[in-house]
Amino acid sequence: MRDLFDLNGRVALVTGGGSGIGRAIAAALAGAGADVVVLGRRSDPLAETVAAIGTAAVVVGDLARLDGIPTLAEKAAMPFGPPDILVNAAGVNLREPAEEVTPESWNQTLAINLSVPFFLARALVAAMRAKGWGRIINIASLQSVRAFPRGVAYGASKGGVAQLTRAMAEAWSAEGIACNAIAPGFFPTELTAPVFADPERAAWAAGQTMIGRNGRLEDLDGTAIFLAAPASDYVTGQVLYVDGGFTAK
Repeated sequence: MRDLFDLNGRVALVTGGGSGIGRAIAAALAGAGADVVVLGRRSDPLAETVAAIGTAAVVVGDLARLDGIPTLAEKAAMPFGPPDILVNAAGVNLREPAEEVTPESWNQTLAINLSVPFFLARALVAAMRAKGWGRIINIASLQSVRAFPRGVAYGASKGGVAQLTRAMAEAWSAEGIACNAIAPGFFPTELTAPVFADPERAAWAAGQTMIGRNGRLEDLDGTAIFLAAPASDYVTGQVLYVDGGFTAK
């Protein structure tokens, strides 16, 4: 019987791999056998991820410059060959009240959270299509379906990610490229640091779940491996909430 969760021989590119969810998923995929490339703006955190994983490659670049994405895609293919797994984990949440959102902050949020996942995926699809196999995993959010204070731009971008995931699946699934999204609940990351720095807010978030606690980064491992592996061959266009039951309560 084939190993449904074996990623040996696969190449995974993880954006935002220098910290938080990106680092956790990079480590999980490496543990399942994938050759991993982590991409981000800051070289030191990326190097820390490589040290934690043991074997991985680094691409340093600014994803916000959309015209540079084809070049970054080419660089990502140099260490191990063209990626056949893409995890779009890079993200930004500026937490601005609606009255303080500027055109610049709005555009920055939508560029990183929504535009980059599409244009980077499109730059990698040709190689996936040639193999007849690929995986694109986006990172959605509770705010894909729920509104939170100071979340106008972020919520708009993550609502877009949910629909983008379905649209990507419609465009590419027939060619063997499955497109899905993970929607985490509250996990300790750089983006959620303000929540976890406030014991009352952290306790409130935990109380909204059915399990009764906030997420631990290792809680994402199984979902990430599943969506990247042969086990999910017939799963596409889905947003899987890993939130302890937050959105179901």
